[in-house]
Amino acid sequence: MGGWRLSLHHILILAAIQGLTEFLPVSSSGHLVITSKLLGYPDQGLTIDVALHVGTLLAVALYFWRDVWEIAVGGLRLVTGRRGPQVRLLINVIIATIPIILAGYFGHPYVVMFARDVQLIAWASIGFGVLLFVADRVGMTVWRVEHLTWVNALAIGLAQVLALIPGTSRSGITMTAGRLLGMERWEAGRFSLILSIPTIFAAGLLTGIEIRLSEDFTLLGPDALASAAAGFVAGFIAIALMMAWLRRAGFTPFVVYRLVLGAGLLYWHFNGGNSLI
Repeated sequence: MGGWRLSLHHILILAAIQGLTEFLPVSSSGHLVITSKLLGYPDQGLTIDVALHVGTLLAVALYFWRDVWEIAVGGLRLVTGRRGPQVRLLINVIIATIPIILAGYFGHPYVVMFARDVQLIAWASIGFGVLLFVADRVGMTVWRVEHLTWVNALAIGLAQVLALIPGTSRSGITMTAGRLLGMERWEAGRFSLILSIPTIFAAGLLTGIEIRLSEDFTLLGPDALASAAAGFVAGFIAIALMMAWLRRAGFTPFVVYRLVLGAGLLYWHFNGGNSLI
């Protein structure tokens, strides 16, 4: 195993931001870009990206372990020709995941091209924040995950493609779609985070392939292991706090944060910030 490539406080800050913002409707990618540049950190590299994804993936899988189990049972029932709510959940997750995988695979070069555009991140943060507010206000609260049809799942999956725009937030846009479809707030959050499991796995796999092609075999280094562990802890805390909040209240605090963040980035951009590259 190699030595430390990044400082421990660098790892902990990146992991905390990734873990906290991956599941909140506030855009984790935008926060990672902004934080690294503001604090003068070097690019953490693909290995740390994969480690952070692994940590947050484990966090959401643990929190929603019952749903993960149901999906696994659904897979077994499906291959044996049986039906049931577990099979329906599995199929809905698959249908909702296909669009982002296809768009991510074919659109990856363009995502990388615009990933550090401050103005784009700012406007996406504001625009999709307003959309979340509207959806939360006009959406009914009558549907649960178990009520979703494959058409509903496809609609949420197509909305998830918009998360490829830097600053959008994958969780934010899927929760917005869920609320527009009439899902209860907690249930919209639940389905959004369940969808994060295959999405995060696919993103991590794509990055892992890039590591393999670049012949960087430091994935088991201490900085990667620390990143995964810290990302797991921060992610689990973020999920628990957000889901507890959504049982009692709405998305307004997240919307306000997005508006403030976007306005701050625009101010920075038009006063010489220009780009974070």
